[in-house]
Amino acid sequence: MVSKTDDIPASVPSCNPVDLPREGEIANSKDTSKTASKDPCACGHRGDTAVMNGVASHDQAEEADSKQDGSADAEDANEQEVIVIQDTGFTVKIQAPGTEPFDLQVSPQEMVQEIHQVLMDREDTCHRTCFSLQLDGNVLDNFAELKSIEGLQEASLLKVVEEPYTVREARIHVRHIRDLLKSLDPSDAYNGVDCNSLSFLSVFTDGDLGDTGKRKKKGTELEQIDCTPPEHILPGSKERPLVPLQPQNKDWKPMQCLKVLTMSGWNPPPGNRKMHGDLMYLYVVTVEDRHVSITASTRGFYLNQSTTYTFNPKPASPSFLSHSLVELLSQISAAFKKNFTALQKKRVQRHPFERIATPFQVYSWTAPQIDHAMDCVRAEDAYTSRLGYEEHIPGQTRDWNEELQTTRELSRKNLPERLLRERAIFKVHSDFAGAATRGAMAVIDGNVMAINPGEETRMQMFIWNNIFFSLGFDVRDHYRELGGDAAAHAAPTNDLNGVRAYSAVDVEGLYTLGTVVVDYRGYRVTAQSIIPGILEREQEQSVIYGSIDFGKTVVSHPKYLELLEKTSRPLKVQRHTVLNEKDTAVELCSSVECKGIIGNDGRHYILDLLRTFPPDLNFLPVEGEELAPESQKLGFPRQHRHRLACLRQELIEAFVEHRYLLFMKMAALQLMQQKANKDKTAALHNTSPADAESESKPQALEASEQVPDSMSTSSESTLTPDDLKATTMSEKSVPENQEAPADLKSGIPKTNTNFTHGPLAAERQNGGCDSPLEGKEADENIPGLAQAKELAETFAAEDGSDIDPKSREVVLNACKAVGSISNTSFDIRFNPDIFSPGIRFPDDIQKQKQLLKDAAAFLVSCRIPSFVKDCLDHSSLPMDGAMMTDTLHQRGINVRYLGNVLEFVDNMPAKAQLEHIYRIGIGELITRCAKHIFKTYLQGVELSALSAAVSHFLNCLLSSFPEAVAHLPADELVSRRKSRKRRNRVPGGGDNTAWASLTPSELWKNITSEAQSYYHFSLQCESVDQAVEKYSLQKITLLREISIKTGVQILIKEYNFDSRHKPAFTEEDILNIFPIVKHVNPKASDAFHFFQSGQAKVQQGFLKEGCELINEALNLFNNVYGAMHVEICACLRLLARLNYIMGDHPEALSNQQKAVLMSERVLGIENPNTIQEYMHLALYCFANGQLSTALKLLYRARYLLLVVCGEDHPEMALLDSNIGLVLHGVMEYDLSLRFLENALAINSKYHGPRSLKVALSHHLVARVYESKAEFRSALQHEKEGYTIYKNQVGEAHEKTKESSEYLKYLTQQAVALQRTMNEIYKNGSNASIMPLKFTAPSMTSVLEQLNIINGIIFIPLSQKDLENLKAEVQRRQLMQNSGKIEEQQAGQLELDDKLPVDD
Repeated sequence: MVSKTDDIPASVPSCNPVDLPREGEIANSKDTSKTASKDPCACGHRGDTAVMNGVASHDQAEEADSKQDGSADAEDANEQEVIVIQDTGFTVKIQAPGTEPFDLQVSPQEMVQEIHQVLMDREDTCHRTCFSLQLDGNVLDNFAELKSIEGLQEASLLKVVEEPYTVREARIHVRHIRDLLKSLDPSDAYNGVDCNSLSFLSVFTDGDLGDTGKRKKKGTELEQIDCTPPEHILPGSKERPLVPLQPQNKDWKPMQCLKVLTMSGWNPPPGNRKMHGDLMYLYVVTVEDRHVSITASTRGFYLNQSTTYTFNPKPASPSFLSHSLVELLSQISAAFKKNFTALQKKRVQRHPFERIATPFQVYSWTAPQIDHAMDCVRAEDAYTSRLGYEEHIPGQTRDWNEELQTTRELSRKNLPERLLRERAIFKVHSDFAGAATRGAMAVIDGNVMAINPGEETRMQMFIWNNIFFSLGFDVRDHYRELGGDAAAHAAPTNDLNGVRAYSAVDVEGLYTLGTVVVDYRGYRVTAQSIIPGILEREQEQSVIYGSIDFGKTVVSHPKYLELLEKTSRPLKVQRHTVLNEKDTAVELCSSVECKGIIGNDGRHYILDLLRTFPPDLNFLPVEGEELAPESQKLGFPRQHRHRLACLRQELIEAFVEHRYLLFMKMAALQLMQQKANKDKTAALHNTSPADAESESKPQALEASEQVPDSMSTSSESTLTPDDLKATTMSEKSVPENQEAPADLKSGIPKTNTNFTHGPLAAERQNGGCDSPLEGKEADENIPGLAQAKELAETFAAEDGSDIDPKSREVVLNACKAVGSISNTSFDIRFNPDIFSPGIRFPDDIQKQKQLLKDAAAFLVSCRIPSFVKDCLDHSSLPMDGAMMTDTLHQRGINVRYLGNVLEFVDNMPAKAQLEHIYRIGIGELITRCAKHIFKTYLQGVELSALSAAVSHFLNCLLSSFPEAVAHLPADELVSRRKSRKRRNRVPGGGDNTAWASLTPSELWKNITSEAQSYYHFSLQCESVDQAVEKYSLQKITLLREISIKTGVQILIKEYNFDSRHKPAFTEEDILNIFPIVKHVNPKASDAFHFFQSGQAKVQQGFLKEGCELINEALNLFNNVYGAMHVEICACLRLLARLNYIMGDHPEALSNQQKAVLMSERVLGIENPNTIQEYMHLALYCFANGQLSTALKLLYRARYLLLVVCGEDHPEMALLDSNIGLVLHGVMEYDLSLRFLENALAINSKYHGPRSLKVALSHHLVARVYESKAEFRSALQHEKEGYTIYKNQVGEAHEKTKESSEYLKYLTQQAVALQRTMNEIYKNGSNASIMPLKFTAPSMTSVLEQLNIINGIIFIPLSQKDLENLKAEVQRRQLMQNSGKIEEQQAGQLELDDKLPVDD
């Protein structure tokens, strides 16, 4: 059973909706996408309830309760296993040459190699790489686990013994020294190599928060804080500078240790020198300008007598022979010694998260101008194209396919085994993705020889480093029927989604290929691992399942059917038969295109999974087929570029879940009908006991994967026949219950009759679209549901022979009505081959066609409205295009529906409250259209003109300069004549200057026509300025979006977009073009379950247990992913939150600091997630008394938010309330008011003037006016707030009372002030003045307000409180089970106020 906590941020209802989508993203795995799509806020309450400390939350425990049922057994099992893992660590002593022995904490699981790594990182031993560890004179094996080493125990002494070098060891040593010299240099992060990425947190916190926090305590006196933000951060500023995006980090001013360190031209050593032990020669220029030549020999490094032009390998005198290069250089250069030591000190002071490599490369879209320095290792890497050596398996390339498949075959019986397996899978995947990306770039840059060099470039295929590369063009008219090149471009991503789905199901014995899709320089490259033996055979011979010619010849294979059958339920793929050209029926359990090949290694591979999911009929016009009326009303079916448009897996899951609800309701209705008939004949009190047996706890029927939890555990209350009479069918009031069954029996799919009431009515009718909570209440009102469940269960459990025929008929009718493929249980699956051109079926497939039409209708009439509704109540809050796309995807909506979503928003009555969604959507639509055009534009550009072409395109797109002219490279005329011969060497190598003739008006014309043809949306703008004007967009935001989508990196400087006299970009501003990479993300499943159970515990109020589970999850995540990963980031955020709620502020600060660093490194420095992490960190800094740091962090977050989406966004209100409160706390009242009044305006706009958020905003503003002694304004705002509270929650609510108290107090103050003034006017200077109370706000009161607006209701919990809390929660659960919850509601409010709340 899917534990329903998948996506629920640890929260009770007073959720500030900000975190929600994110916590959901963590859960992007297969089964969670459906919970995410239903309702990202666990309890379905509006975000408004934020202030009311959980009044509405009595359902919470109930939900959490039901969630636990399922995960409890799993959890116990896990806890047993975890004990195995947590063997206690112990300490060993390490003795290295020339240093004092030191202690090192190790764990029995570690390998000896990990101690090596630690030593290579420590400040005093970092310059050693070639050594062994010895225990009592025995050399330890690098790959042995510590627990397997005899005699190794607490306080053992390990000696570091220098070993002789080999060529490989010498290279590793030089590479390591170079890495140490470059350790503070950010150029690798800017250039996007070696998994380096940027982080700027330390610039704002002045180093590490943890240590400095204690020192800085003294510095919090208010006078010392400079609070004024830069002008561009103030509310209302129109300036959007780009330079502050990457503030200057003072650590990066490089300390030069050497001028040059490179390989010498005398390499490799001649034979006679090899026999003297020479391995290689280095050439060094020291800072003092001394040129030396160094020999790396087996014994170490020494100076030789060679110069640039004469070779003399004899040792110089003195030769300074040293085992480490650092020791040698320190002896010959004083500057090296001084700077290297200083550099290492700085290096180890940096937070480890600033320097650990990320699992996948992150690229930055802006960079400063970096000086290009000499670098031996980089040069060597470029020449050897990093094969062989880099992989540390000397002399051979990696067999990627073997590695990918072997890791899948690892055993997975218990937790340690699963962790080992998942770690191996993840590691190989990230290595493969890296290698595939480098290979794809090499292919497009023309550095790889094709395996079919004679054919034209579009048709060429490549093999590099044991990876197969093909280009995304329609070669050999493969896709002619399906849309040509457009289909060939879409197929790889569809295929990747298929690979992702099959890998997630993870069936033993079924193998998929490693697949990476890379978009680079306008080309799409698919990289795949190679099936052993496939290159030696023709495809016809090897395919034993599926079809290679789109369904003409089709073959099947029993083993494949057996394997694919296992995937058919989770992937909802129906087993079906198709006719081949000889009219024989062939049975398949996947689409026809899916091919099965047995490799030479005997493994069963499946490939070409592009039609894993069923087609999307809204974008697939088929002659003679009518879509459902909801689709037709919106103008579907529409012509699409290609015929490969398919529904997303998330949509399929949501649709099945929605049908399950319907199935249950129908069965219940019919049971009711039968009951009613029975009741007519029998006297009421004579009911047979069998009818009241609905007490047994309903569990999900066999189709458990598809059961929404809220369904499977809802109506547990007993229904007696009398109750049934009383609540006659509240859901669908059918008079006397007569008509419903007739309708049902006719077997017409019920949905269609429901769908016709306009989107929102349909939503209620279908019951599947509202938040689970509302669904639940509705379900409880449908009498008979419990019997229906039980009936369905008995059916699933037995063969149904002893069930009375009437009940059987009930299930049969319900099955028919929802389109289930079985007649005795609920089971919906799709046939992916329907509507594929040229495929014929022996059976009648009408039912399957209808299902597809219903699913397409469900998307437009249910999912899109539900997305918009979530945006309206702020449970979903996209901040940029990418986040919006993710949110749509989680709900199963493809981006090709973007035009529809925008139209839907545009036609909403509450359109003003959705302005941010509309604006982000339009920006996304424009940049996506521009990206489509840019792709074909770039294909015609030769390499030498790339920067000119890109800058010209950006000018046409964003610059107000009307006649942008392209700069053709100067040698254009020269290369014209030559290049005739070498035409088409590289894809796109054709000399082509057509790109230079693009004009801004032409580009915008193309963008509007692309918007019309692809998204069916009419953009009303003919130039960038019109677009900015009409849709209130920002040019800097458009620049960010287009750069990220196309992989362009630009110089960070201020661009003058609006000048009408010169273009904004020159070719010098384009620094680089990066690949956009799509690949599978392997998951850490066990860690994830711990994370979920932890969230569930937190929700029930068991903070301590929750905290332990989440800590455990963190360990497991680290075990699988290493230190850096998005999911670890989410884990750290939640931990910090819990630490904070439980009163451990320093710990909260330390965890949140890690979360911020990780978010910057893994997601990007201005990713919306990073912005939110900055806000949380600011709150914990404030609580720790680091006020100036808190302000700096909030200003940084505000700047980033301005760049990403501008000022007009609901999130800005939260940010400004935070800033305003902190400024209020440091007595900067005027500045504080600017931010708070802006927050008030934004809140009123997006939450409606009557919302509780607005009431709170009024109160915050009133407090600042009170501090300024402007009581009239204060009163005015507090009155507004009071009115809202009174209308929304009633006079008796504590918030209303608080507000009224505060009003009284303000009135008294105002009166006192007026008296004093009158006194002064009357008596002049000798008036006796009453002292007035001007209150500077106390830090605690400010912190209290900060907690409230950030959705944390904060209580320091003593142990006793915790015990009471637990007792209370358990008492509640008991009450619920006995159904007394209603009478007790009033008494519960106090507890709800105590429950810690998280957003």
